[in-house]
Parts: sequence; C-alpha cells; structure tokens
Amino acid sequence: MRPSASTSERRPAVLAALLALAAGAAAPAAGTVLVTAEDAVTRAFPPPLAVAKKTAILDGAQVARIEREAGTRPGSKIVAYYVATGAGGAPAGFAYLDTHLVRTLQETVLVVLDAGLAVRRVEVLSFDEPQEYLTAPRWLAQFEGRKDGPDLAVGRGIRGVAGATLSSRAVTDAVRRVLATHRAIHGAAAATGSGAAASGATTPAASAAGSPR
Repeated sequence: MRPSASTSERRPAVLAALLALAAGAAAPAAGTVLVTAEDAVTRAFPPPLAVAKKTAILDGAQVARIEREAGTRPGSKIVAYYVATGAGGAPAGFAYLDTHLVRTLQETVLVVLDAGLAVRRVEVLSFDEPQEYLTAPRWLAQFEGRKDGPDLAVGRGIRGVAGATLSSRAVTDAVRRVLATHRAIHGAAAATGSGAAASGATTPAASAAGSPR
C-alpha cells in the first residue's frame, strides 16, 4: 500500500487550489459582462494612484461577524479586493467585488470606498437577469458619500426601484456586506446601528413606487 502524503507534501497542492479560487473570485461571474473589474478599478483609481489587488480568506468568526453586522451572509469565504495608495503610500481607497443572486441568477458589483470608508462608487460589472431589472447608474449614484448606518437600507435612505425591487435590495445588501467585510478583514469597529438591526430584518423594506430604475 502506498503511504499517504505528509502534511508538508500536501501544502503546495492546497495553496495552489486556494490561489486558483482567488483568481476566479477576482473576475466578474460568467454571464453578461458589462465592464471588467480592471477597467472599473482604473476608472475609480486613475493614475498616479497605485492599485494593488488583494485576496482575503475569511475564517468562521469573520463570516459570522459580517452576517451579524450586514444582515446577510457573504457568498464566499474568498474576498477579492483592491487597495489604492497615493503619494508616500497614503491610503486613497478600497474596492471590493461582491457576487450574489438577484432573483435566480447572479450579478457582480464593484463597491468603491474612500479612505474614510464612505462609498465613492457602486458599479454593476455583470448581470445575468433580464436587462429590464438592471439598476441604472443614476439609481446607483445615491450610494455616493454614504457610510454604514440605519439609513443604508431600501425604504429608508435608499430609494427602491419600481418593478425591480429585488435588484435594489440585492445591491443595497451588497454595499452593507462590503462595509462589514472591510471591517472584518481590517479589524475596524462596527458602525452604530448598522446591518440587520438598522433595517429591522435581513430583507429591507419594499421599494418605493415611481423611483428610477
């Protein structure tokens, strides 16, 4: 009988598998790709800013913290994100990819944060649902300048999308999840009143009629 591989012999294979998964996490999900992550990140952090791609693997405690603070569970333990730095290495912002279900199909969004952890930009990178349910840039613009807190919920500080309620909830959940993920990875304190407690439930309130798509 052939002896089993030792722990040290298995480590390279495990590391290779994790790196392969991380590479997949750094790209938009397969489907209707609207813009690549690289192009979106370059627009968010143009030269002379320097941008480094990072990968974090969440542990059980971090996953539980994100779910508790954001009200939704991360879709993967592998987190792809980018760190932008300016002159002298001063932090200029962060960008996170979040892939999630809308109805039965996936979308991937890029959530860009400034150095003070306010939302700078939200952009849909890929969207597999019918295009009539895709949130428009002018609707996404309402996230700009927002931080985590009670108003970061549909029906409160965020207008819903008439006829595309699930789309607006999915994006809002993703923004809250990204903010909680950043805190979990970097050890920052939670925002007061953020997450599920802020919206009253895991699923935010229904969308407001007449809001832009």
